Amino acid sequence: MTSIARDESTEPEAAAAVAEGPLPNTVVVPADEDPVAEAGSEFLGGPPGRRALLGVSWWIPARVLALFTVITYVLGMVQKVPCYTSGWFFGATAQYTHACYSDIPHLYSARGFADGLHPYLDMIPSPTADMKFLEYPVLTGGFMQIAGWLTPTGGIIQDRERWFWMVNAAMLLICAVITVIALSRTHRRRPWDALLFALAPCLALNATINWDLLAVALTAVAMAYWSNSRTVWAGVFIGLATAAKLYPLLLLGPLLVLCWRTGRWRAFWQATGGAVGAWLLVNVPIMIANFDGWATFYTFSQTRKEDFGSFWMILMQDRNESLAGLNNWIAGVLIACCLGIGWLALSAPRRPRYAQLVFLIVAAFIVTNKVYSPQYVLWLIPLAALARPRWRDFLIWQACEVLYFLGIWSYLAYTGDAKQHGIGQDWYHFAVILHLLGTLYLCAMVIRDILRPDRDPVRWDGSDDPSGGVLDLAPDRFVIGAARRLREAESYAAYAPTNRDDWLADARSGELDQVDWSTDELGSERS
Repeated sequence: MTSIARDESTEPEAAAAVAEGPLPNTVVVPADEDPVAEAGSEFLGGPPGRRALLGVSWWIPARVLALFTVITYVLGMVQKVPCYTSGWFFGATAQYTHACYSDIPHLYSARGFADGLHPYLDMIPSPTADMKFLEYPVLTGGFMQIAGWLTPTGGIIQDRERWFWMVNAAMLLICAVITVIALSRTHRRRPWDALLFALAPCLALNATINWDLLAVALTAVAMAYWSNSRTVWAGVFIGLATAAKLYPLLLLGPLLVLCWRTGRWRAFWQATGGAVGAWLLVNVPIMIANFDGWATFYTFSQTRKEDFGSFWMILMQDRNESLAGLNNWIAGVLIACCLGIGWLALSAPRRPRYAQLVFLIVAAFIVTNKVYSPQYVLWLIPLAALARPRWRDFLIWQACEVLYFLGIWSYLAYTGDAKQHGIGQDWYHFAVILHLLGTLYLCAMVIRDILRPDRDPVRWDGSDDPSGGVLDLAPDRFVIGAARRLREAESYAAYAPTNRDDWLADARSGELDQVDWSTDELGSERS
């Protein structure tokens, strides 16, 4: 039975048909799994037949995925042409009306790379009370510095800024290719799920706005290492990714609760030790050289007010005043979300997949954050490909993010020009809400898959956790809530008579007077 047929059936026999698990050494073909992928394959001649030689020619999945990633990425660069030629340099809002804004060329001069200044050691050309040094984590600053060294120093400043963007774009393209290859090697039986990343519209639109793809690539490599039970190396790349952007630190949270549930504490501490060691190795030299310069990223994030793309900005603009204690509010909501995800991880009847929990916690961080820059969607695209590899849900979410991408630039064009070409505040708020609803929709689909594993596109064939590494097929050691009740029901089921009426008769006679028949959990387990 294919996943498509399974989706159309709700009979118990459908789940039983796949209970034995997947066949070994088989690769899942998207056109056999996903109705949208099946329809889309018609552009290439239809779904592959039984004689198709998938993965045995030069065009193995990794190379095909890399090619598609390059094509998508280049299309995104073409979309930036109006800004490359003039929009970044001439006209107050041209880069917004063409929706081709990028931080990269502007920060070449604004952060001192054009003057040969060194990040974290030298002050930026125009320091402020809140920001005197480069406001990016250390590994991202190093990435920017390398691009600055590769940028020609002669000519007018506009040409040098163009070169700086091109050099960064080439380096970020390498990061995108590394990401898609790492994704293809995370779910070994499902390499084509990485096509969701390779063809994502938001990859094209947002890849060269900022330097987020560096952290995205390191995070993808970390998850690939974890899926192959290389726990120390997984931790090392989590630490490196955290040295490039803060959000990869959240990957340790799902590891904690899943290793707690399975008793795999050694793997958790190996990954945590690798992450801490790698982070310290990168950060300590800069901390010693100039602690104030190193700390700017953290202090700037702490003092930042409500900003674009967040629910908090809508609240602030509607109230015409900032929310007192904003950081405390954000911390409280985020902690509540993390506790809820942790409870879900420990109480779900079947242990959630690692990628599912990582997606949920990073999404919670994005939704509750005080700012949502358009390029933040890049954080979630690889995780969505692993957590919920379904084209329909993925494209619904991507459509919401594309509309937000267009909405923020249109709003900035409206507020930055006296002619007010673009959308006003109310329509911009609608775009923000659309982004939030799209993200929450995908979260809801992932939570449904956790609570109903038979609807999980990865687990429908009997797989457990292909990206879980040491967690894959691991038995539970500690559970709470519904999972604990089901576990107790299983223990009673070992002593239950074949006929349930006999079991009830025994209970009435007092032999098993402690059994609670208010629910049918035991009967469901036996069936």
